[in-house]
Amino acid sequence: MIQNDTLIPMLGVVTDIRIDTPDVKTFRVVSADGKGKCFEHMPGQCAMLSIPGVGEAMFSITSSPTNTEYMEFSIKKCGCLTNWLHLMDVGQQITIRGPYGNAFPVDTALKGQDLLFIAGGIGLAPLRSVINYCRHYRDRYGKIDIVYGSRSMDDLVDYKEIIDEWMNEAGVDVHLTIDRPQDGWDGHVGFVPSYVKELEFPTNKTVLLCGPPIMIKFTLQGLMEMGFSKTQVFTTMELKMKCGVGKCGRCNIGDKYVCKDGPVFRCDELGELPDEY
Repeated sequence: MIQNDTLIPMLGVVTDIRIDTPDVKTFRVVSADGKGKCFEHMPGQCAMLSIPGVGEAMFSITSSPTNTEYMEFSIKKCGCLTNWLHLMDVGQQITIRGPYGNAFPVDTALKGQDLLFIAGGIGLAPLRSVINYCRHYRDRYGKIDIVYGSRSMDDLVDYKEIIDEWMNEAGVDVHLTIDRPQDGWDGHVGFVPSYVKELEFPTNKTVLLCGPPIMIKFTLQGLMEMGFSKTQVFTTMELKMKCGVGKCGRCNIGDKYVCKDGPVFRCDELGELPDEY
């Protein structure tokens, strides 16, 4: 592992590429010398990935900080840079810099609490780092519930890890749902905000929420109706980050800059969500 200046790109090597869904791949990256991660991070922090001559963008680090051998990034194909990333092969190099932003308060506000993770689609990516961190330090946290939904069974990210590991761990309950009925799916069918209300969780939990803007909006409304307070809910808005260092102004939300004040926020810190939410 190499310590670095967050503004100076480092060379990383892609050592594994996993196909999660038809449009999401998870890339495993190590330092160019092959000696582990490019830098340390905490759950919820991001990194800037770049293909020189193509572009760069900010992505959540989806692997847990407890993993010392490599970093992982689950990336949805949705534009020029991500299309190029999806064309990469194992062994190719990429530039990486970071970490950027703050982290989920795993060692303060979350410690000793019962936790409720709520994710939609690719929104599981930034929460996966936190979930696996809490699983690693299992005795520091109470009961863990995970509600995760996507458009279809084929769009569930990290499905094998969820089935093989998360669902088989004591004190961890996973609740999966897809938007519409599908052949081969015998689990819950329905949208995440409605499913959360159906599950009727006790309101003493601390909530970590991430997903598409419309999902966040209606899930947060539902949690408030159930009796949760915004002070109990944390979310991440790394999708609004651009330069990562507070210079471009594109991540402004009210009096906050996502790259300098976030991307992790307690929901009462945001006032009102951006218009797109």
